[in-house]
Amino acid sequence: MDKKAIEAVALSIRSLSMDAIQKANSGHPGLPLGAAEAAAVLYGEVMKHNPANSKWADRDRFVLSAGHGSMLLYSILHLAGYKVTMDDIKSFRQVGSHCPGHPEYGDTDGVECTGGPLGQGVSMAVGMAVAESMLAAKFNTPKHTIVDHYTYSLVGEGCLQEGVASEACSLAGNLKLGKLIVFYDENKISIDGCTDITFTDDIKMRYESYGWQVLRGDMYDVEGMAKLVAEAKACSDKPSLIMLKSIIGKGAPKQNTADVHGAPLGAEGIIEAKKTLGLPTDKDFYVVPEAYKYFEDKKAEFAKAEADWNATFDAWAKENPELKKLWDAYHSDAATAEVSDVEYKVGDACATRDASGKALNVIAERFANLVGGSADLMGPNKTAFKCDNGTFSPANRAGRTIEYGIREFAMSAVCAGISLHGGLRPFCATFLVFADYLRPSLRVVSLMKQPVIYVFTHDSIYVGEDGPTHQPIETMASLRAIPGVQAIRPGDPEESMQAWNMAYASKDHPVCMAFTRQALAVYEKADKNWKENMATKGAYVVQDAANPDITILASGSEVNMALKAASLANGKSIRVVSVPDLAKFASLCPCEQEKIIGNPKRVVCTEAGISTEWLQFAKKEDCFCIDRFGTSGPANKVAEYLGFTAEKLAEILNK
Repeated sequence: MDKKAIEAVALSIRSLSMDAIQKANSGHPGLPLGAAEAAAVLYGEVMKHNPANSKWADRDRFVLSAGHGSMLLYSILHLAGYKVTMDDIKSFRQVGSHCPGHPEYGDTDGVECTGGPLGQGVSMAVGMAVAESMLAAKFNTPKHTIVDHYTYSLVGEGCLQEGVASEACSLAGNLKLGKLIVFYDENKISIDGCTDITFTDDIKMRYESYGWQVLRGDMYDVEGMAKLVAEAKACSDKPSLIMLKSIIGKGAPKQNTADVHGAPLGAEGIIEAKKTLGLPTDKDFYVVPEAYKYFEDKKAEFAKAEADWNATFDAWAKENPELKKLWDAYHSDAATAEVSDVEYKVGDACATRDASGKALNVIAERFANLVGGSADLMGPNKTAFKCDNGTFSPANRAGRTIEYGIREFAMSAVCAGISLHGGLRPFCATFLVFADYLRPSLRVVSLMKQPVIYVFTHDSIYVGEDGPTHQPIETMASLRAIPGVQAIRPGDPEESMQAWNMAYASKDHPVCMAFTRQALAVYEKADKNWKENMATKGAYVVQDAANPDITILASGSEVNMALKAASLANGKSIRVVSVPDLAKFASLCPCEQEKIIGNPKRVVCTEAGISTEWLQFAKKEDCFCIDRFGTSGPANKVAEYLGFTAEKLAEILNK
């Protein structure tokens, strides 16, 4: 190790970070000043990467979980030779900048994920480590190893306090993810002061109880840090937490205090810090020449690492043509087998969760890269694979089923990491009402435009006896409210199969599907082009009427209710429209909506949830919805108690 060069890189990180934050008059200097050595050692001496190609498949991944310290990441990416220019650094936190306030996936070359909300970054890193081990089991051969990389993350005090990190790290220990190495920037400071006011956990004992190897060191002993990484790598059956004692805001006048965490140092503070650190006080955005030279000299080494891998990959591909075809299919979401959709006859009846389970297995046979599981609800969610290789575990890295345990938030974040890694398509599942537990991750998944698939079952008051805590009322509306999230509520088993086709076809957004516990009959569909219209318009005509007196817009189980209610209407001409994807239907131009609705005298809407979103189509009195919590009892009795029956809907139609 060239210790002097590493120190020059760390000093340059501090220089760029404090000046960028000062110029923006916004940002968090504490972490970049305090943890610069970690970035310098990782990118200079530890990680297998090539800045000339940030998408190299077998690169090591680095996730800055403590995303508020983003200037640490932008600085090292710039110095290492990624496509982060000095102008980018100087435009930190400005509109349109490639250096936004927190790392955003897709905005900056070399940034592996959106790492803003604390705890989610390290949880996504767990997913990346899962993906690496799955792909290694699938594609490595005795002669050629083409998947062999590590996932690194840097966490701060806040990450370790957030529950999602605890969920994910517990899972990582259970899965014995030995290629996950996490650095803990242990400075004992958060926004409100010393962490002792709220956070006195014994982190070493906590992580050892999760099944991690825990190592201790000094952030400023760069050679010692490299030795700790080597020790972490030597332990193949445990993830490693490397606890590094550090000084937040190192070199600043207010180092080691909360004041340096999240505010610019100020003009005088910058001068004092530069004097302390030995930086020129008359130069902004100064880079120590040795730092640039160090990475310039590393270019050939970085390029050779990728070139060597390419040669190995080419030899592997030549000797394993079928595996190569599969690799290409995995990384392009291409079908690996021809499998027909599940077919139903009109009148067939089953819970749409059962129909979803059948559809899932069709998709799993068709696309070999589908992996996933549920939050300890595989049976109720109907998410068991019939064509898999068992459960993913330390003893079976080839398994396609992931047992997440009761960890909904981490489950979603891990799926995000799997998706970001590339090569695999993840899904996860739980009851619809528990979407609230994973909603913060779903929001970030949507921000990153990742096509994670979410299976939600037990979608309404028809959960029944479990009562109002388990009966979702506002949940579908809350999912539809997240920009970029596609929420689908199929009305019968046929629509459930099509929902899965739609979900897998999505490439740039997450898809949430909500399925019933109770049986629903397959209904005849007046629109013979219904599959395409469901996918492209979000709605289609189930029961036609040329000049309808009333058009009923319904989603999910309420389509069957609407058909029954229409049969009870007194001589009225009624069109029934299924609206599995309300947001897509609402986004259509009025003329396209009118083609489906049919210019009736009245529009009536029904869904076993709140009426808020349906008010754009009908008057309040014509929205047959549920704007209150449910109650405990058998499903049909609950519906009767709430007055949510076809007979009551017919009364509205007959007004």
